[in-house]
Amino acid sequence: MDKKKVVLITGSSSGFGLLTTRTLLEQGYTVIASMRGLDGKNKEHADSLKTFAEGKPGRLHLLELDVTSDSSVETAVKRAYEMAGRIDVVINNAGFGVAGFAEATTVPQFQKNFDVNVFGVQRVSRAVLPAMRQQGNGLIINISSIIGRMVMPFAASYVASKYALEGLSESYRYELAGTGVDVVIIEPGGFGTNFLENMEPAADSDRLKSYGPLAEMPEKMWSGFAENLKGDDAPDPQVVADAIAKLIETPAGQRPLRTVVDPMMGGEGPRAINQTTDKIQAELLGNLGMADFISVKGN
Repeated sequence: MDKKKVVLITGSSSGFGLLTTRTLLEQGYTVIASMRGLDGKNKEHADSLKTFAEGKPGRLHLLELDVTSDSSVETAVKRAYEMAGRIDVVINNAGFGVAGFAEATTVPQFQKNFDVNVFGVQRVSRAVLPAMRQQGNGLIINISSIIGRMVMPFAASYVASKYALEGLSESYRYELAGTGVDVVIIEPGGFGTNFLENMEPAADSDRLKSYGPLAEMPEKMWSGFAENLKGDDAPDPQVVADAIAKLIETPAGQRPLRTVVDPMMGGEGPRAINQTTDKIQAELLGNLGMADFISVKGN
C-alpha cells in the first residue's frame, strides 16, 4: 500500500468528508482537506482537524475551496500542488440537498443544487486531470447516492443532480480509459450525518400551501427517515470512509465503477440496477468496438 499518495477532499468540514479525512490521516496519507470559510464559518472544524492530525502518521494540509467558483477551484488546485507537489486522488464529496415538493423548489434552488453537486465536480475534475494524465495515474472518487439510481420523493433537485453525477462520472470513466486515471462512484445509503439537518426546504411557500393537507407529506417522510437514522443500531457512516479507503488501496484498473454502501436497506436495489446497466453498457461498448478497451465491471 502506497501511503505516499496525496489525497484532495472537497467538503471536509463535516460528514463523509470529515470522516474520510480522519481515516486517511490515520492510515498515513497526505490529505489536503478543503472547505469553504476556512477562516470563517468553518474555522472551528478546521482547528479541530488540526488537533486531530497531531501525532497521526499522515500529513494534513487545509485548503480554502468553494466548488461553485471557477476561480476558487483553480486557485485551490494550484495551491494544492504547491503544498504537496502532486495530487494522486481526488474525492469529490461536497454536496447538499433540497427537501420538499419539486413544484415548490425554485429554479434558483435547482441551479444551486446542480452547481454544487454536478458543476462543482466538473470544475474540480477539469482542474486536476491535466496533471493526472501527464503523470500517467490518478483516481477520482465521486460521492453519489443510492438515490442517484433510485428515486425518493420530495428531493427532486438532489435526486436529479445525483443522476446527472452518475452520468458524468461514467462518461469520464470511459473517456479516461488508457490514460492511467480511474474514475469511480460511491453510492451511500442513509446515514446519520448532518446531511439531513442541512437540507434546504423548498422555497416557494405559496406553491406548498396550494397542496393543502398534502403539504405535510415531505416533512413527515423526511422526519421519519431521520428518526430511523438515530439510535444505537443506526448505520455507522464510518463504513463509507472505509469503502473510500479501500478503493484508494485497490490497484489501478481493478477498481469497480460503482460501490454501494447501504447497511440500512442492504443495497440490493441499487446493486441490481448497477448489474443490469453494466450488462447493457458492455453490450453497447462492444457494438462500438470498445469492449476490450473499457471496463464496466461493478462492485
